[in-house]
Amino acid sequence: MLDGFDLEHHGDLEVGDGLVDLAVNVRAGTPPPWLIDEITCSLTDLASYPRQDAAVAAIAARHRVAPDRVLLTAGAAEAFVLIARAFRPRHAVVVHPQFTEPEAALRSAGHVVDRVILRAEDGFVLDPRTVPADADLVVIGNPTNPTSVLHRADDLRELARPDRILVVDEAFMDAVPGEPESLAGASIPGLVVIRSLTKTWGLAGLRIGYVLAAPGLIEQLAAVQPHWPVSTPALAAAIASSNERAVAEAAQAALDIDRQRVHLLASLGVGGMAGSGVRGPVSTYGVPRGPFVLVRVEGGAVLRESLRQRGFAVRRGDTFPGLGPDWLRIAVRPEDVTDGFAKVWRDLTS
Repeated sequence: MLDGFDLEHHGDLEVGDGLVDLAVNVRAGTPPPWLIDEITCSLTDLASYPRQDAAVAAIAARHRVAPDRVLLTAGAAEAFVLIARAFRPRHAVVVHPQFTEPEAALRSAGHVVDRVILRAEDGFVLDPRTVPADADLVVIGNPTNPTSVLHRADDLRELARPDRILVVDEAFMDAVPGEPESLAGASIPGLVVIRSLTKTWGLAGLRIGYVLAAPGLIEQLAAVQPHWPVSTPALAAAIASSNERAVAEAAQAALDIDRQRVHLLASLGVGGMAGSGVRGPVSTYGVPRGPFVLVRVEGGAVLRESLRQRGFAVRRGDTFPGLGPDWLRIAVRPEDVTDGFAKVWRDLTS
């Protein structure tokens, strides 16, 4: 617990037996059968140590970069730990509200961390001028968990400096149709892009993600990584989810999520203007683009417990710096799940 914020709290702690899960941002109905088959086939190779070459090549091809710009990790969480170990920033800054694991990893490694808090009244939109000029390591999510706001790539480029490490967490970028603001593969000095295969493909239990950066930065990160960090089944998943068929399926899933998010917001009573700063019993701030929405509702902490009693788990917001107990993060789900949830929501908020 730091300054009243539990940086170690994650959405999986909200989920319990029998609860419908709207707390964890893993796409419903995943992993798909074809991906399970690929992972299952890899089990015959478990007697051998994992070889990463094919998986690195597949991800490099997916992002049109050279293989020496790719580092495989045991999920995005390991990438944050490697960053905290490999670099020695004098002034680390984390832009909040966002996923708390990067700050937790930096603090665990002994770094002092400053926070830049984006304001709800500004739609949680980044103003690059708010980041201290002397910050030599900056971490930001895009789209950001939990706000669901997608920052402009040009604004993120403004944060780059020759003597700065700029870490952009793109764990949810493949849930945005067309990935329009992605910096994956961009040649920007000091840029480190983190990706996860957990969310779109339902692989939280397998732990697979990767880093995209300049070769020198990749070498620094790899130097503090243990041997064989990614298992053979996880490597198989990385290969299978990087081919043309998988990329096309992910693109369609992103379009489905867009539609489902509109339905969710309308069902909560926010309506078609959701994301534009609509105020009322349920308020939204900023334009949500990720597979989840952040809402503010009076008595949110009590409402969250009441929802649990009625069978639905949503993510508390008060563990994110910059938010409080009236904030709730709700995962986007298929329309039938949302309809059941929304009925209970309306019963409790009317």
